[in-house]
Amino acid sequence: MDLASAQALWEPIPGWLNTASYGLPPKPAWDALQSALDDWRVGRTSWEPWDEATKRSRASYARLIGVPVADVAVGSAVSQMVAPIAAALPSGTRVVVPEGDFTSIVFPWAVHGLEVVGVPVEKLADAVEPGVGVVAFSVVQSADGAIAAYEEIVAAARSVGALVIVDGTQACGWFPFDGSLADAVVTGGYKWLMGPRGTAYGYYSPALRERMTPSAAGWYAGADPHGSYYGLPLRLADDARRFDISPAWHSFVGCAPALELIEEIGVGAIHEHNVRLADRFLAGLGKPAAGSAIVVVDVPDAEAKLDRAGIRAAVRAGRVRASFHVYSTDHDVDLALEALTG
Repeated sequence: MDLASAQALWEPIPGWLNTASYGLPPKPAWDALQSALDDWRVGRTSWEPWDEATKRSRASYARLIGVPVADVAVGSAVSQMVAPIAAALPSGTRVVVPEGDFTSIVFPWAVHGLEVVGVPVEKLADAVEPGVGVVAFSVVQSADGAIAAYEEIVAAARSVGALVIVDGTQACGWFPFDGSLADAVVTGGYKWLMGPRGTAYGYYSPALRERMTPSAAGWYAGADPHGSYYGLPLRLADDARRFDISPAWHSFVGCAPALELIEEIGVGAIHEHNVRLADRFLAGLGKPAAGSAIVVVDVPDAEAKLDRAGIRAAVRAGRVRASFHVYSTDHDVDLALEALTG
């Protein structure tokens, strides 16, 4: 599907520049969710049809980041997906992270008493030296849209035997990257993947899984979930599903059509569209292109000006953050520039 045709599947109020906070659902996702809610309200169906959406979402995520579906677990939040990795590491492990990265990819290491060292994201690869056990980072930084040198960081980590743990929440859905290069890729599903909140995905490489304990395992982590409702013996899945958390069914119902639509449009086409709009926005303010779908501006009274014009953006690290996605348009850019320069 070409992007222009796809845009007809959204009807946002003009001026939504805040996908980095949450994405807007396309019509197929919204309709699927409303249908499931209607069925729930009157008890029209069992839960199994809703759970099919979890399977579809898992498979689509695996394809989007280029990993086997058997290596993908589902959950509800990024920090929850990171926690079993942190718990598997020995005391004293040194973890290098970008300064100011989102806390979901930072706090779990500190909670488990590991040595966490922060460096500027642009110096992350240089900081991966002998003695570092883990390098953990967001592919795209939430605060300002800075893009990490993903392949360079991976190469540095491999040279010293360090694990690579990646947060794809602000990248997956618009920024192409090869998830298989990392040991783990965790992603919240409600931003650029445009699903409801309460959905998350985690790619765990087979070698990493051997070190991890599925301490939150329940029936859904069973080799046969339908045969894992009651009692012992322990009978977990052999693959990444052993780290599954029982899914929020309706949230995944809203995820599957959105993920599949991203695949149909193509991440490359979405990337080109998003970056073009973001760079056009920056150019209108006399600022250089950033090459990211997330940009920040330091314009006097920017937040108030955008608010008066009905432009919905965010304030991060004291600056106005604007973010552009598949449903964003040149008209949105014009409205924002008029508000900031008028």
